Amino acid sequence: MDKDSITQKKERLIHQVRDAGSLLVAFSGGVDSSLLLTLAHEALGKRAVAATADSEIYPVRERDAAVKFTKDRGIEHIVFQSEETGIPDFVSNGPDRCYHCKSSLFQRLVKIAEERGIKHVAHGANADDIEDYRPGLQAAKEMGIVAPLVDAGLRKQDIRFLSKEMGLSTWDKPAMACLATRIPYGSPVTAEKLKMIKEAEAFLFERGVRQCRVRHHGSVARVEVEVPELRMIMADDLRKAIVHKFREIGFLHVAVDLEGYVSGSMNRALDWN
Repeated sequence: MDKDSITQKKERLIHQVRDAGSLLVAFSGGVDSSLLLTLAHEALGKRAVAATADSEIYPVRERDAAVKFTKDRGIEHIVFQSEETGIPDFVSNGPDRCYHCKSSLFQRLVKIAEERGIKHVAHGANADDIEDYRPGLQAAKEMGIVAPLVDAGLRKQDIRFLSKEMGLSTWDKPAMACLATRIPYGSPVTAEKLKMIKEAEAFLFERGVRQCRVRHHGSVARVEVEVPELRMIMADDLRKAIVHKFREIGFLHVAVDLEGYVSGSMNRALDWN
């Protein structure tokens, strides 16, 4: 890892943010947006504001963590309700689901920024994201949302390095995506499915699993955990507890993916390259 290069990228980011004058940061509480918000606040002070959507497509613990992060740093934080399950093109869950979700989100953020006289809205996409299937990036481009981390050339490993160097608790936080990503394309997104996924993943986290996805395949829950944790969840007592709990939640069968956790594994069904 070239530390000098990463430092240069950080300085480039700070200059970009300072030049923005004022910034509303779409803040999820994840590693990327946490670094962006922290640096924006250092550069702009009260002219940097965080905004977080409170939605059923995200775990409550993520919202609570975002609130704590901003409170600890004295950053103004707006939490607003979003209702993605009221968007027909989101619910139908086509390959462009994320585009419609982000379009709605960014419209809300732009309105909040305009009401507060904030010049720009930024999101926490990083340079790695442009190499993956991310239809939400198109929505951001259309709405004029800026991506300082991308513009500075910061990749995920760079962001984790800087976050650790700056003492941010999020530096090693596992990646988190909205719960709708656990549902195969073409299968409608419903409140019931989201609730099942949310409860199943919360159960695993409470029992020490660090990174997981519970993919909703109808009556089957396909569990992805990082490879080192496969042995842990297959220990007899925990395995039985998982099966029992998941059946209470509503799944008839519980399967463990032997490949382990893979970000964006549902995108394999798409031909997007």
